[in-house]
Amino acid sequence: MDILSDTLAALRTGRPSVVRTEARAPWGVRFQPIAGAGFHVVVEGRCVLLPIGGDPIELGPGDVVFLRRGTDHAICDAIASEPVAFVPDRVDRSSPIGSFAVGDGGARSVLVCGAYHLDIDRPHPLLGDLPEVIHLPAGPGRHPALRSAVDQLCGEIHRPEPGSDSVVTALVDLLLLYILRSWYAELPREQTQGWASALNDPLIAPALKAIHDDPAHPWTVESLGGRAGLSRAAFARRFTAVVGEPPLSYLTTWRMAIAARMLRETGASLSDVAENAGYTSEFAFARAFKRHFGAPPGAYRRERRVAAAPL
Repeated sequence: MDILSDTLAALRTGRPSVVRTEARAPWGVRFQPIAGAGFHVVVEGRCVLLPIGGDPIELGPGDVVFLRRGTDHAICDAIASEPVAFVPDRVDRSSPIGSFAVGDGGARSVLVCGAYHLDIDRPHPLLGDLPEVIHLPAGPGRHPALRSAVDQLCGEIHRPEPGSDSVVTALVDLLLLYILRSWYAELPREQTQGWASALNDPLIAPALKAIHDDPAHPWTVESLGGRAGLSRAAFARRFTAVVGEPPLSYLTTWRMAIAARMLRETGASLSDVAENAGYTSEFAFARAFKRHFGAPPGAYRRERRVAAAPL
């Protein structure tokens, strides 16, 4: 698995959800904070995104917006419109697909509103390096892969068929990858920094791939530097400058991310989780995990499973 896909898979804490929203002017919707990231696709009509603490963003047909921290925000047909709480209806309790209608009898707008449930306790640099809001305006020939995923997603939500739950989940995951790809592709090279730039750095990318391919390996700064063809000191300086944290600090961040995923999604013993994360001692692993997440592995597992249980 490539590094970007691998990282997104480790950060997920549950299935994404998506809601087809139909609005008639005048209308406004207030979205509550979520533990993860949110996105909106404007299928039809025009509207305004009102991020908390940010400037209004005008949106038109085909526009995509991504909110990396899922903070509360509003979308309205006009700034003066009063928003109502976003409380969608679900197809059924187990479905990731929902619907929502709002407004009066005026001009019609249709949006696809979704949420990615991500582990935000200790954000990976992938999330930390992103702006609060990514706006990808529609345009002829722009982001063809993203447009294709959006079209397929809208079709599945508009006319659900047998298997649509699985198809929609896969498409929403794909949409996130295409949103990030599109944003990275449009970013001027001189503004590319942090984890995003590390993916294409000819010296740092091989070291990142080594960490992701075999996180349990007893990596040292010297052995990772060997993958980059740099001396220990030169590699440490370059890695820290590009990624934003020292190489062994990133190694720990990644090990903790995959350990947390195992605790959330599997019944593996703590010793197996520790070994998979590169720790020969369960005690050493538990101590490192608590230092990273603020809770011991067993308590973390119990809390996350309670949070993920259906209401």
